[in-house]
Amino acid sequence: MFYETEKNNHGLPYNPFKSICVPRPIAWISSLSKQGVLNIAPFSQFTNLSYDPPMIVFSAGDRPAGSQKDTVQNLLDTKEFVVNMATWELRDQVEITGQGVDPDVDEATLAGLEMIPSAMVKPPRIARSPVQMECRFHSSMTVPGRKGPHHLMVGRVVGIHIRDDVIGKDGKLDILKIRPLARLGYLDYTSVESFFTMLPKGPDAEAAARGRAGQA
Repeated sequence: MFYETEKNNHGLPYNPFKSICVPRPIAWISSLSKQGVLNIAPFSQFTNLSYDPPMIVFSAGDRPAGSQKDTVQNLLDTKEFVVNMATWELRDQVEITGQGVDPDVDEATLAGLEMIPSAMVKPPRIARSPVQMECRFHSSMTVPGRKGPHHLMVGRVVGIHIRDDVIGKDGKLDILKIRPLARLGYLDYTSVESFFTMLPKGPDAEAAARGRAGQA
């Protein structure tokens, strides 16, 4: 099949686009408003942007009524946030914090999440998340959308917390123990339950392997 995205003439009951760029990791972001109100929200349009220095980017659309989401406003106002890794174990809490609630509602209380202080930024971290990245807001860009704009928010990672029990004896993150949560299309999610290793080929294979693996 073929369809033009402007016409959306795919003839399917659901738009397939969100099921093409998958799986997408979830940025489970904690931030504070200017008044100090805690906000937690998941965003599945998310990825790392660069390695050195470490930068991340996520995208957030506006609310149905047209106002910016609390996370976007908080980052523009206070310039700090934390990306907490979403996991299979915490999937129900991730879903609860994705509700559209008023800005004065504390999602941590709503989802029964314990929060703990960060080291370098003011927003707290989700205690049960095995990996948390403390970030400072770097820049933003707005792209147009049919139902309102999308805000691309870029942050620089300034500190990373990793729970000791998810670091394996080989010094690598034990991804199978963590079981990171990822978004598919429609109402579907997945978590990492298996992986395989591929070694680079070619004359610079050794250097490429070190670079891809993030070897210090």
